[in-house]
Amino acid sequence: MGDADSSKAASAVTNNLTFEKFARAGFVASAFLHVIIGYLAIRIALGKPSQPADQSGALAELANKPFGALTLWLCVAAFGLMALWQVAKAIAGRSPDHLTGSGASKALVRVEAIGLVGVYFVLAFSAFSFAHGAGERSGDRSVDVSTRLMQSGIGRAALIVAGVVTIAIGGYHVYKGVRRKFVHDLKLAGASSTVVLWIGTIGYVAKGFAIAGVGLLFIVATIHARPGEATGLDGVLKTLGAQAYGQVLLIVAGVGIIIFGLYDFAVARYEKM
Repeated sequence: MGDADSSKAASAVTNNLTFEKFARAGFVASAFLHVIIGYLAIRIALGKPSQPADQSGALAELANKPFGALTLWLCVAAFGLMALWQVAKAIAGRSPDHLTGSGASKALVRVEAIGLVGVYFVLAFSAFSFAHGAGERSGDRSVDVSTRLMQSGIGRAALIVAGVVTIAIGGYHVYKGVRRKFVHDLKLAGASSTVVLWIGTIGYVAKGFAIAGVGLLFIVATIHARPGEATGLDGVLKTLGAQAYGQVLLIVAGVGIIIFGLYDFAVARYEKM
């Protein structure tokens, strides 16, 4: 199949309203994970027993609930469908304003979609692992990878580059929230617009700082050759909680992540796909 045929097939997928509706379930599943991560962060701040405040902790929390296995399988399906949607979007170059989008905007959409393909496939695989009872803590996995990479100069350089890129991604989230660039991705109208604008602004800023914190943690851990400190989001939140007024800061961070989860619920309804 040639490039033109592939693009045509991908466009047919992104124009399929039924597939679009099912793919939107990926936003709902993501929303639940963010809300649970924020809840776990608040539990840690209050000194209560908790799963790690990260993706794996949220999935483990779901697994322990009634109908947890069914919920996890639904998450596998939702994340998988969203990943496939992003694959089609990357091939077709379909932007939210695809009817008038320029070549540059379509290229940017392709790059973003390729990144999201990886994100949603990882989420689908993680949910699949926990549904099978073989889930692994994100922090432990990060430490294992960091330990291996820190054994060579090239590996340490790769970790620092990854940390810088992660900080840049976090900074982009903050920028997107403060400047409300996310509005271009949504179909908003009526009284709901104001609420969505505010939760989007707060949520993007909170998530941006959290992502940047992960990148900073990796850089610091690499410089000091301490792979045990490269524990991802859970490590960032616990480091935050260990600071002066850490309990308050951790609760604020948890609330911010929950608000981003609420924004994801809105995205499931209003996203231009």
